[in-house]
Amino acid sequence: MAATSGIGVSPELTKAFSDAVETKNVRFIKVIIQDESLISVASLPVVNSLNEDLVQLQEYLEDKEPCYILARLDDPPSEWLAISYVPDFANVRNKTLYASTRSSLTKSLGSTIFTDSLFATHKADLTPEAYEAHKRHQAAPKPLSAREQEMANIKAAEREAGNSYEGSNARKNHIGQRVGLTWSSEAEDAVKGLGSQNDSRIVILKIEPSTESLELNSFADVTVDNLSSSIPSDEPSYVFYVWTNRYSQAGGDIVFIYSCPTASPVRYRMVYSSAAMSTYLAAKDFLAKTGSTFPLATKRIETSDPAELDEAFLKAGLNHDDDPAKTLIRETERPCKETMKAKERS
Repeated sequence: MAATSGIGVSPELTKAFSDAVETKNVRFIKVIIQDESLISVASLPVVNSLNEDLVQLQEYLEDKEPCYILARLDDPPSEWLAISYVPDFANVRNKTLYASTRSSLTKSLGSTIFTDSLFATHKADLTPEAYEAHKRHQAAPKPLSAREQEMANIKAAEREAGNSYEGSNARKNHIGQRVGLTWSSEAEDAVKGLGSQNDSRIVILKIEPSTESLELNSFADVTVDNLSSSIPSDEPSYVFYVWTNRYSQAGGDIVFIYSCPTASPVRYRMVYSSAAMSTYLAAKDFLAKTGSTFPLATKRIETSDPAELDEAFLKAGLNHDDDPAKTLIRETERPCKETMKAKERS
C-alpha cells in the first residue's frame, strides 16, 4: 500500500533490493525520494561486520538531505534494518515527506524482512558506538503494555521455532535461496497455469507443516469483488491472483498476496513470514520459463485482514494509475541515479 504521501517504490529499487536479498553481498542501499518515487542511489558491499561497515556509510550521509538506508544485519543475514535519516537541518517539507513515506518503503519491499528500525537526525547517530547503544536499548527490559507483551511473546516463540526450523532445513531450492519448503507438483502446476489465463483466477497455496512443503489449497475463477471472501480468514496463505483490469497496459496482472490474519497461530506466522520472499521468487521463475499472458507484479501485497482486499486496495498496492499509459511510463522510466563516485554535490 502507498503511504499518505502517495510516494511508491520504483521498479528499479524493487529489483535492486530483491537481488540484494538473494545474493547476500550488499550491506547498505541508500534510498531517496525523487520525482515522487523511491529510488536507489547507492549501494555498498558487505566488507566486515555491520558495526565496522557503518564507518564507510558516513560519506554517503548529507547534513541537510534526508534519506533511507536499508542495512543488512549480521545475524541472521536474511534480515534487514530500516534506517530513517532525517537531519535536523533538513527543510520542513522534506521532514514531513520522509516521515509520511517511511511505512510505504518497508511494506512495499516486504515488512517481514525488516526486523528492526532506527531513526537518526545526525551522522553521529549512525556510528558503531551509536548502533551498539541502540542494540542495548532494544535489549533492555522495559514496562510493556498488554499488546506489547503479546508481541514480545510472539517474537520469542518465532525465534524458538525458527532455530529448529532452520537447523533441520538447511537446503536450497532451484533458485539458490536457503529455504525449508519444497513445492508439490500440484502447487507448481497451478501457478504455472496462471500464465495462460485471460480471466481473473485465484490460486491459494498453504504450507503443510508435517512435510514442510508448499501445497495447493484451492483454485477458482474469482472476480475482484469476491476476492476477499475467497481467502482464508483464520490462517496464513499465499495467494496468486490473475487480476484482469483496465489500469495495466497488458490488461491484467498476476498479483502475489501474502495473507497472515492476526488470529493465525504463532508458529504458522513464523514459517509463512520466512518463506514469503522465496515463494514469490520461485513463482517468478516458473512463469518466466513457461511464459505468461499477464506480468507478475513487482510489488507484493501483504495483509493481516483479507476482508480489505478489493479493487481499490490492489490498485493502490500496485501503484496503478487510471490511465494505463501513465502506469507503464512510471514502471519503465529509469530515473537518473547517483553513483558512488559522483556523489559530490552540495
